[in-house]
Amino acid sequence: MKNNKPIIVGIGELLWDIFPDEKKAGGAPINFVYHASQLGAEGYAISAIGNDALGTEILRVLDQNHIRHYMETTAYPTGTVMVELDNEGKPTYTIVEGVAWDHIPLTRQSVDLVKKADAICFGTLAQRSPVSRETVGKLLTYASEDALRFFDINIRQHYYSKELIEVCLESANVFKINDEELELIAQMFKLEGSTDDICQWFIEKYQLRYLVLTAGSEYSSIYGNNEKSMILTPKVKVADTVGAGDAFSGAFVYSILTGESLKAAHQKAVDIAAFVCTQNGAWPPYS
Repeated sequence: MKNNKPIIVGIGELLWDIFPDEKKAGGAPINFVYHASQLGAEGYAISAIGNDALGTEILRVLDQNHIRHYMETTAYPTGTVMVELDNEGKPTYTIVEGVAWDHIPLTRQSVDLVKKADAICFGTLAQRSPVSRETVGKLLTYASEDALRFFDINIRQHYYSKELIEVCLESANVFKINDEELELIAQMFKLEGSTDDICQWFIEKYQLRYLVLTAGSEYSSIYGNNEKSMILTPKVKVADTVGAGDAFSGAFVYSILTGESLKAAHQKAVDIAAFVCTQNGAWPPYS
């Protein structure tokens, strides 16, 4: 598939990351859209906000960053996450419950958008509540056969289950996971063997086009079409790692959709993720 301006959609959590000294817009599927948009995609966010000042402000930030959005206003507050960084810039998150993105409604507008999307990104976190889980599941049924349905497992706290992961994998044709998450779900699915063996099991079981494995500061591997690309993570001066994985995903998908080879798309993803690690927050401006 080759599309010079692919339509890329992120469905799920839109929120403010509250750092000790500032707040920044974020949420994994929307971070994904931000980076794809910066590279040239037509990016859309599907989520929900509250009827509050934080909601008004986050829409303004989306507009400033050229992210189109189908955003419903709910009776719940706009999402927030408390972020603490360790000495290496690695974050831990406290994710507030009962917020707007737990109540994303299904709309005709979002259905029509998903039908024409070239890629749709989704994860487990936004499906912690029944309303958003049903919306995400239904929207994915409208995706075209050709579309990349990108499942970033994005395990946070206790907001996941084997049943939910299986349902998501059935809907997906691209699976993104990090090394810690791979260890957890290998136990969950009772899988043994090498990292390659486990990744190949998921590819075959769920007929995936690609499996993306990131291992932080060590390496990343992408499996697809009987080929594998492995690249060592470049050493950079880390400001924080918030959103680096989403930047990797957005750059990879954009590159594949615009006709790059697996290896070239992987290299682009590594370069963009490394750049994001040198900046503060998930949405650094691109020079």
